[in-house]
Amino acid sequence: WACTSSSLASSASVIACVMMVLGKEIKEWKEKFPIIKKMCNLEDVFWLNENLLSTEEVLKKSVISFDEIVDASERLERFSSYIEKVFPETKISKGIIESPLVKIDKMKNLLDVEGEVYLKCDSHLPISGSIKARGGIYEVLKFAEDVAIKSGKLKITDNYEILDSEDFRKIFSQYSIAVGSTGNLGLSIGIMGAKLGFKVTVHMSVDARQWKKDMLRSKGVNVIEYKEDYSKAVEEGRKQASLDKNCHFIDDENSKTLFLGYTVAALRLKKQLEEKNIVITKENPLFVYLPCGVGGGPGGVMFGLKSIFGDSVHCFFAEPTHSPCMTLGLATKLHDKICVQDFGIDNKTAADGLAVGRASSFVGRCVENIVSGSYTLSDEQMYIYLAQMADLENIYLEPSALAGVKGIELIEKDKVGESYLKAHNIKKENIIHIAWATGGNMVPRDIMNEYVNKGKELLK
Repeated sequence: WACTSSSLASSASVIACVMMVLGKEIKEWKEKFPIIKKMCNLEDVFWLNENLLSTEEVLKKSVISFDEIVDASERLERFSSYIEKVFPETKISKGIIESPLVKIDKMKNLLDVEGEVYLKCDSHLPISGSIKARGGIYEVLKFAEDVAIKSGKLKITDNYEILDSEDFRKIFSQYSIAVGSTGNLGLSIGIMGAKLGFKVTVHMSVDARQWKKDMLRSKGVNVIEYKEDYSKAVEEGRKQASLDKNCHFIDDENSKTLFLGYTVAALRLKKQLEEKNIVITKENPLFVYLPCGVGGGPGGVMFGLKSIFGDSVHCFFAEPTHSPCMTLGLATKLHDKICVQDFGIDNKTAADGLAVGRASSFVGRCVENIVSGSYTLSDEQMYIYLAQMADLENIYLEPSALAGVKGIELIEKDKVGESYLKAHNIKKENIIHIAWATGGNMVPRDIMNEYVNKGKELLK
């Protein structure tokens, strides 16, 4: 706050206060970026990236290489025998943590679109039932591998099943892992970290669901709760972890390792598309809609997809109207330098995994020239899609996981979407749409029923 008076003692001086963001009044921001005015009014926005460059050009200068994505994939392969042993639900996939790609024709008919419509069911990933089972679990495994190799008891050529032993649990128990989370990342890291034998602390923001905190505690994870939002949980987690030299802090805002875990999804999706005889080209493109919080999960998936499909894939972030931090950061090119609260947006949403007020600087800069755009939608719209998905496709998701569905409608039926297709010479009927479903399989049945009923009420 900047004030025209040096004192706040009188009501007159309070009235004289003008809200400032980085030295500019809010009205100046709204004049320079009209989209901010709409965001402040909690209206739906659809932003197209005017700074989109050719994928090849961006990847040449990137801090992430394709070799690193392959390396991450190979590390997950090495751990597959261990994962299959300690998590029986992964036996069917031989210890590979992956989700199905499902065609949802009934939803397509409801949306009344011409392209093919698929759901990438990260909501049903084994172990922790959300997209965070990719990056979160990967970073825990990477840390475990580093510790085990450093101890002299593990070689990369070993069968990693040997990690399921008292010897290794004793080694891992000398180390701690910490993370700040709105819920799902904490679940993934807590479940995997505790299983290996690490001491795990999850710093949970006010948005985190009680059942997620309860589940973590049942696994022996230390959960610290905050009355503030995600940024505070991360800040406190980082601060406390810095006091312990044997504590590894998984930084959702800045971790390259976390990011790489998510990129591996693209290699897996490529294989799934090939199995369905779907060939992706510029004329038959892939459009992917990714629910976005701080940006790590969707940013990593996007980066992987662009690394494989290049300009034949078009990726969009999806955010709640109350938490449009990535859209704000990308549209202004200021990334983490500003947050939604700076503009009076409350960052309160039923989409708990997306309840983030300040976007990741690392992710924003990684994708600022390859993301095609982003959009926002209301909590009510997410609940409506949730009920429709349950009713038509018998697929049950948590609210944030439905954010991607809106993008399909926007691209084919909104004038902004149609302008994008025209600019890229794309025919609607040739599009393969994928809404990325980020979580929901672990939601307790009674709570899921509440979600569905809420969506049905809104449909009346």
